[in-house]
Amino acid sequence: MHFDFSALPAQTVYNVLTSTVTPRPIAWVTTVSGKGVVNAAPFSFFNVMGHQPPTVAIGLMRHANGELKDSGANIIENGEFVVNLVPESLVQQMNQTCADYPPDVDELAAAGLAAKPAVHVRPPLIEGSPVSLECVSQATVVTGPRQIVVIGRVLGAHVDDAYVQDAARGYVDTPSMALIARMHGGGWYARSTDLFQLARPTAPA
Repeated sequence: MHFDFSALPAQTVYNVLTSTVTPRPIAWVTTVSGKGVVNAAPFSFFNVMGHQPPTVAIGLMRHANGELKDSGANIIENGEFVVNLVPESLVQQMNQTCADYPPDVDELAAAGLAAKPAVHVRPPLIEGSPVSLECVSQATVVTGPRQIVVIGRVLGAHVDDAYVQDAARGYVDTPSMALIARMHGGGWYARSTDLFQLARPTAPA
């Protein structure tokens, strides 16, 4: 069946995309407002876009009235954010930060989470996240009336020592992190436990 997105309601388009483009890594983004309030929110329209320079991209939605949500507003205001990856052990706390809190509420505190200071940026790391990426905004692209894409440059990564296998080569024990990913609608997530490996082929001479 062909879905002509130009002829479909936005919710139907969302359902098709989020039910088929899976699994999607979760960027648990921390930002700081101009008043110094910490914001934390998860986003699954997220991935790494390159490594020279190290780059990530995050799709952020606006409120129904067109105003930016807290994460987007904070990033545009001060250009800094941290992407924390989500282990299964913190899935309930991550889900709690999905709630639509007012801008003056610290979601980390509301979810019972602790913050750790970053090195390069003001927003904090989330205690318990095995990986946190400190980022500065490179560009903000308006892709529609209800959405923007933030392209960030990663200044540094914090990886829990328990998962570092060879620091000089950047080798980490990914399976042991037990990171989760977003699946289709209705609150479905995936564990990263059922893995298989393929050798990369070479082209015939």
